[in-house]
Amino acid sequence: MTYDLFLALVGFAFVTSVTPGPNNMMLLASGANFGFRRSVPHMLGISLGHALMVFLLGAGLAQVFHRVPHFNTVLKLASVAYMLWLAWKIAHSAAPKEGKVGGRPFTFLQAAAFQWVNPKAWAMALTAVTVYAGSESLAAMLTVAAVFAAVNLPSVSVWTMAGQQLRHWLTTNRRLQVFNWTMAVLLVLSLWPVLRV
Repeated sequence: MTYDLFLALVGFAFVTSVTPGPNNMMLLASGANFGFRRSVPHMLGISLGHALMVFLLGAGLAQVFHRVPHFNTVLKLASVAYMLWLAWKIAHSAAPKEGKVGGRPFTFLQAAAFQWVNPKAWAMALTAVTVYAGSESLAAMLTVAAVFAAVNLPSVSVWTMAGQQLRHWLTTNRRLQVFNWTMAVLLVLSLWPVLRV
């Protein structure tokens, strides 16, 4: 991989990781509801889970989707159904009681597994593998995956920190309810690009 291509990959990884999408909307909500520290496994699961996804797609899984196109439709339907369920869960998160918040943040494994039903994660991974790794070596696939892991973690952390800063404002049941419903709606709206295709 040339130096110019590497810099382009870093830029692509940053822009796609830091812009709004299902992961970032969920981290904003997690930061607000659970704080930064309790959301760390969620952030690590996103970063490492997506890096693994990129590597596996580069190692050959993408060929399955090219050869069996209806898998894309099945994946899209499953993703939309799961995202709608998550939006419902976020919207109905419990209000704080005596300094505690109902529910639990995503675990590392839940966040890593979520990448496989996240339409934005699929688009990012397939584009990265196609454009930046192509049919190159295993080393190129590992490089693309490593760049995504390195760039993604600080990018998604910004959203969690922003959510944590909102905690000071979300001290009433009503405000937290409005925030959670807003996050749920934004999560559903983040599906719009997938539904248009």
